[in-house]
Amino acid sequence: MSALAPVVVFAYRRPDHLRNTLTSLMRCEGFEQSPVIVYCDGPRDIEETDSVIATRELARSMLGEHAEYHFSEVNLGLSRSVIAGVSDVIGRFGRAIVVEDDLELSTSFLTFMNQALDRYANDESIFQVSGYMFDVLELKAAPSALFLPFTVSWGWATWKRAWDQFDPQATGWEALRTNKVLRRRFNLDGTYDYATMLMRQMAGLRDSWAVRWYWTVFKANGLVVFPPVSLVSNTGFDGSGTHGRGLLRKFSKAKPALSSTDIDLPGPVFLDAGLYAQVKQALWWQNGGWIGKAVDKLRWWKTVHSSKQ
Repeated sequence: MSALAPVVVFAYRRPDHLRNTLTSLMRCEGFEQSPVIVYCDGPRDIEETDSVIATRELARSMLGEHAEYHFSEVNLGLSRSVIAGVSDVIGRFGRAIVVEDDLELSTSFLTFMNQALDRYANDESIFQVSGYMFDVLELKAAPSALFLPFTVSWGWATWKRAWDQFDPQATGWEALRTNKVLRRRFNLDGTYDYATMLMRQMAGLRDSWAVRWYWTVFKANGLVVFPPVSLVSNTGFDGSGTHGRGLLRKFSKAKPALSSTDIDLPGPVFLDAGLYAQVKQALWWQNGGWIGKAVDKLRWWKTVHSSKQ
C-alpha cells in the first residue's frame, strides 16, 4: 500500500472541467506514487447521458490503469456520492484526499496535504486539512500553516478518526433558529451565512454534504489546517455546476500557488485570534462585502419565513 494518501476524484458530467483538474493533479509532486480512485455519478435523465459517458471516457483515457473507477448506474446526487465515496475509501485506507472536478491544483498540493495528514494524524483537535485558502494579503509571505475553526470543501483531506464523527443528520441544527449567539459563531462572527445553508439543507432545498460536515466539526470545537496561500483554485463558477456563476462572490479569484516551497506545520495547535480576524476580513470581501451581507440577510429571512409555513 502506498505511503501517500489516496486521492479521491468526484466527477459527473463536465469532461472539460475534469480534464483541467486531472491535468493539474497529474502535475503534482507525488502523483505517481498516489493511489487514485474516481467516482462518477450517474445521469439524472437521458439528456445527460452523453456528457456523463464523455466524462467517464475522459477519466479513463487520462488516468488509464493508474486509477480505480466507480461509475454509478443511477444518479445519487452530490451529497450521497461524496459521503459514500469518502466513507468507502477512508474505510480501506484510513485517510483520503478529496478533489472534485472543478478544481485547479498547485504542483505542491499533494505534498502539503500528505505532510499535514502525517503531522496531525493523532491530534484529535484537527478534523481536516484544507488545500484552499482565502486571499489574505497579510499571509502572502507567511511560512507556516494556520488553524481555523471551519471547513472548506475545495480540495481537502481527513482521517478515519475524524470522518467517523460525521453526522449527516446534523443533530441539534434547529438551535440555529433561535440561538443568536450560536448562529453568529457558526457564521464566523457574522462573516459568512452558513446557518442559512444548513437550514436549507435540512429543509430539502439544497444538496450539501459540506455544510453538515462543518456542523460536525463546529459542534466538536474542531480545527482545520490551512496553507497560508491557496493551493487550489475553483474553476466551477461558470454556470456549469450546481452553484451557478458566483457573480457576487469572488472565491474563484484565488489562484493556486505554483511554487513547491515547503510550508511549516507548526505545533502546538491553537487558534490565533489575530490570524483568524484577518481571514474573516478576507472572507467578508470575497463573499461580496456589504452587498453580500444584505443578500445573506434576505436569504435567511426567506428561509425562516418559509419554514414557518
